Amino acid sequence: MNETTATLAILAGAMVGGGIFLLVGFFMGVGLLPESESGEASDLLKRLSRRTIVAALVGVALLVATRWIVLAVAGAVLVMVWPMLFGGARQEKLAAARIEALATWTESLRDTIAGAVGLEQAIPATVYAAAPVIRDDLALLADRMRVRVPLPTALRQFADDLNDPTADLVVSALIINARLRGPGLRQLLGSLADAARSELDMRQRVSASRAGTRRSAQIVVLFSIAVMLGLALFNRSFVQPYESVQGQMVLLVVVSLFAVGMLWMRRLAGVKLPRRFLMTTAGEIDEAGGTP
Repeated sequence: MNETTATLAILAGAMVGGGIFLLVGFFMGVGLLPESESGEASDLLKRLSRRTIVAALVGVALLVATRWIVLAVAGAVLVMVWPMLFGGARQEKLAAARIEALATWTESLRDTIAGAVGLEQAIPATVYAAAPVIRDDLALLADRMRVRVPLPTALRQFADDLNDPTADLVVSALIINARLRGPGLRQLLGSLADAARSELDMRQRVSASRAGTRRSAQIVVLFSIAVMLGLALFNRSFVQPYESVQGQMVLLVVVSLFAVGMLWMRRLAGVKLPRRFLMTTAGEIDEAGGTP
């Protein structure tokens, strides 16, 4: 086997390993792609572009330092998927901030309704006093109401903008009141605000307990990488068998096992929220004339 054939074989093995990594992640239910709203698409592309450049530099550095193609490809892939595997803290903080803001807005809406005004007047009046994390979504809700979108449909689209099961509870109560105009909305909004704060407290407790698992996973991965690089740079005679084609294939198996372990730890460190029950259908959007 000449050098070119060996290189192609190793690259093919690395691609197969990456495919196995993604396949295992799919069957384990691990989300490997970040979720983002349409307004954040440009920022997401910028982050992905920067991450791609860093991943390429890391892969080249590993290839020059160790001359192991499998390790270089694995290092580049690890840089690309690092936020998906060990991130999530930022998204959890954002979700917690949204629930806190939603509870505060619900209380503000309750107090505004106490002035003997309806939902159509109370919602726009509470937009600019809301927390910044949900202010844009509330402003969009007020704009939809201003262009004569039916209030139940506008509220459903508002729930889709927030994309949180806790928000569905509040919005569903508002939709029922908008259709039936029954009494007791103030008391219901107060109870929903208390429920939202209880949900926030529970999520924060779960997030704090999972943070330890996330840190442990990061320590294990970084320590393993440090040991492999240390052996490859300072004790090459010990790792010399990995320089052959057969050794690279063995290394590919080892890296694949590490990948499965990281996916499993990512699943343990993640927080799985209940499914949303309030969704806007395409028929409702068409009936309302689209989203402004």
